[in-house]
Amino acid sequence: MPKEVQTVEESAPALKDGYAYVYSVSGEVKGEIELPKVFSTEFRPDVIRKDFTASHSNRRQSYGPMSRAGMRHSVETWGKGRGVARVQRVKGQSTGAQSPNNVGGRRAHPPRPERDWAIKINEKERSMARASCIASTASMTLVRARGHVVEEGVSLPVVLEDGAESISKSAEVEQMFGSIGILDDVIRARDGRTIRPGRGKMRNRRYRQPRGPLVVVSSRETPLLKSARNFPGVEVCTPSDLNTERLAPGGSPGRLVVFSQKAIEMLRRD
Repeated sequence: MPKEVQTVEESAPALKDGYAYVYSVSGEVKGEIELPKVFSTEFRPDVIRKDFTASHSNRRQSYGPMSRAGMRHSVETWGKGRGVARVQRVKGQSTGAQSPNNVGGRRAHPPRPERDWAIKINEKERSMARASCIASTASMTLVRARGHVVEEGVSLPVVLEDGAESISKSAEVEQMFGSIGILDDVIRARDGRTIRPGRGKMRNRRYRQPRGPLVVVSSRETPLLKSARNFPGVEVCTPSDLNTERLAPGGSPGRLVVFSQKAIEMLRRD
């Protein structure tokens, strides 16, 4: 069984504003660390939503039917006076064709492949949205509003000592999450995986996967990157890969984020 997380009163004195606890692999409080200035950024949910919408739209792939789809018939119209609908019909036959309401006909208002889905956003707005997302990870109110499960006494953002990046086994990562007090959120994301209703099952999105913690490490070569991403819903990235889509999935800020101490120092240099 994972070790119970220590309360703030048992492990360390009261925490100052702008500081966070540094947790060891066993869940003990090793000390405090001053958070970078980015964590004091103003909370701007409007800019976050704008950046998320732009990023999501810019990855959208154009699609639509062929230009002549449903139009490859030799048709004629009978006109009025015969007591039948005035639709186009295959020449020499009475079979309706080509019109939108006929079998094998064209679509009335098809999606256009030439449509540009991209949304422009200023670089300053994008930077502000990223900084605001990072700052929201330190708010317990926003993190729990997203549905994350965090035990009492855990300081946000969760900062791990540098030795945690050398963990290469997922079982040890699970034990570390339990010692810190965020294992329940990993279990929530794992158990929340369900089969999607509707046609999406056939379109490469068969499952709905809740988002669990985001682990930020200093390098892509660290063993923790591979061992932590084995859990459903848990993502691992570096500080340079942080963006609105990772920090605020669905445009809702306040994701539970676990930083290594080296990753925090890299944010300080940005």
